[in-house]
Amino acid sequence: MLVGADTAGVSAPRPTALRLPVWRTAVRRLAPWLLPVGLLAGWFLATDGFHLLPAHQLPSPRAVARTARDLLAGGELFRHVAASVQRVALGFFLGAGVAIVLGTWVGLSRFAERVLDPTLQAIRNVPSLAWVPFLLLWMGIDELPKVTLVAIGAFFPVYVNLVSGIRQTDRKLVELGQVFGLSELGLVRHIVLPAALPSLLTGLRIGLGQSWLFLVAAELIASTRGLGFLLIDGQNSARADIMLVGILLLAVLGKASDGALRLLERRLLAWTDGFGGVA
Repeated sequence: MLVGADTAGVSAPRPTALRLPVWRTAVRRLAPWLLPVGLLAGWFLATDGFHLLPAHQLPSPRAVARTARDLLAGGELFRHVAASVQRVALGFFLGAGVAIVLGTWVGLSRFAERVLDPTLQAIRNVPSLAWVPFLLLWMGIDELPKVTLVAIGAFFPVYVNLVSGIRQTDRKLVELGQVFGLSELGLVRHIVLPAALPSLLTGLRIGLGQSWLFLVAAELIASTRGLGFLLIDGQNSARADIMLVGILLLAVLGKASDGALRLLERRLLAWTDGFGGVA
């Protein structure tokens, strides 16, 4: 009988993946570019096309590209970008590192939560520009106050998300670990921290975005280079084209850094089985 036959060497057929039509695949690949291209087209039509806005209010894409080319040819643009990237990198790693240490402690310890969390939550609501005069007073006008302000911007999203992720760990998983004889350190290492990893990575992405936002405020502190300085210089000289170059570069660099963190997020969370959205 077939029912009693030896089927040890027979493997079940794998379900074949549904192949999308070629046009749908092309649309999905082009989808991220639809809105940027549409905005660029609208910008061109509003300036060079129908001249709806004067050039001193909204320069055309060609004028902005020409200004970027001139700044790049003189080496000025590279110096501004390098200075801003260095400040964001140092500030982000400093702020995120401190946030991971304190967030882990507060998330695991109720005593640490009672001691630290109320004060940190109060400080979190202080606007970024309110720190500028004190940082100047305490640290001078060199790189340290700028990096510190960026670190403040990166700290709180990482801290809040990590504490929330630790506290939302499924209690049943912790109890299961205790049944298997895991120590407190083992519970933290093998259950609590992996469960909090998605929240931590979300906090890192938000913190990196905040770092770029705080960068402009940081470069108000007696800067002579950086994309924030480029914005201020364009404002002082009534050069909207220079301001748009700075804004576009901040957008591109912010998107590139967020894309790098998203790639890291996918790799580190490959073991999860979360909802990936509908087609």
